[in-house]
Amino acid sequence: MMAVLDSARKADEGRVRAVTGLRDRWANLPYGWRISVLFAFIIFLYALPGLEIPLISTPDTDFTSVLFLCAVYVLVAVGLNVVIGLAGLLDLGYIGFYAVGAYTVAILGSPNSPVVIQFPWVVCVPIAIAVTMVSGVILGWPTLRLRGDYLAIVTLGFGEIIRVFALNSDITNGNRGITGVPVPSEGTWPEWMDWFPGITAGRPIFSVSNVIGFYWLALTLVFICMLGVRRLERSRVGRSWLAIREDEDAAEVMGVPTFKYKLWAFAIGAALGGLSGALFFSKQTFINAQGFDLFTSILWVAAVVIGGAGNQLGVALGAILLAYLPERFREFADYRLLIFGVALIVMTIFRPQGLLPSRRRKVELEDRAKEGAVGE
Repeated sequence: MMAVLDSARKADEGRVRAVTGLRDRWANLPYGWRISVLFAFIIFLYALPGLEIPLISTPDTDFTSVLFLCAVYVLVAVGLNVVIGLAGLLDLGYIGFYAVGAYTVAILGSPNSPVVIQFPWVVCVPIAIAVTMVSGVILGWPTLRLRGDYLAIVTLGFGEIIRVFALNSDITNGNRGITGVPVPSEGTWPEWMDWFPGITAGRPIFSVSNVIGFYWLALTLVFICMLGVRRLERSRVGRSWLAIREDEDAAEVMGVPTFKYKLWAFAIGAALGGLSGALFFSKQTFINAQGFDLFTSILWVAAVVIGGAGNQLGVALGAILLAYLPERFREFADYRLLIFGVALIVMTIFRPQGLLPSRRRKVELEDRAKEGAVGE
């Protein structure tokens, strides 16, 4: 018994040392220093397409396009983290919300869609967000009373239903897809921006051949959404999500309306997924059902788990690795799935909390492991 208690004490000490690490050093920095470092990092991210850093550039792919893909995946991960990392709801069909948002913008804004009246991009995107939120509520209302594997199966079915509907419906033009998806603006770069590498005055800001405008827009939306989710996480809503994730029955007993807050998580996560899809396919200017396979949805879930569910920086890191590494090391493209699967197995065994876990999630997993060891 004494050996077990001593082992538990050492585990607690190690946990405290791990928690009071880099994060506490950052928290102890003067406020002005933290603001300066964050501002410099944000400027670096916006300037990244023009820096041409040899070690991180992608020789076989346009580097700015890869950065845009990373930003979209981060936005997806932030939305999926609300559902999985904060509320603890396993959603394997998140690609369905992504598709709903993308198709809403394409149908309402493309001249090649069945809709007679075309709306500009700035009108289509809020409508797409609203439609995806409603779809999240419609899916969540009858299914969020389920838990665990049953909820995962239902959400998986939702993603497949959306894909099959898009493949066979006349409003989505079936497998032919929709061309001419609207872009955010028809404007051109002003002369004073001509100094930035890759920007030519007079050329369209948003075009397939010049992706800097799309990347800057996506990066701005990532910062806005991360800030909004962070505010939610620290509010009563966020604390309710964490209580539901850790023990739904206990949260219900303590007076938390679990069904309502789970529905909120589904709706907010769906909105961010719809925004991601609308942004990505506006850059592609073409959409069909081939881009919404179940495998991509499962990869997104894996990226959230590997990065560190519950921590926005962690899930952002997981999403960046998922989008960037296949483009950086294209010579290993045939072994990409094998390498990713091995990495996922190793992470699950040796670091289940992820690369950059949240403090609460890390302590929660360690406590469960310790309880299991004592029970044995």
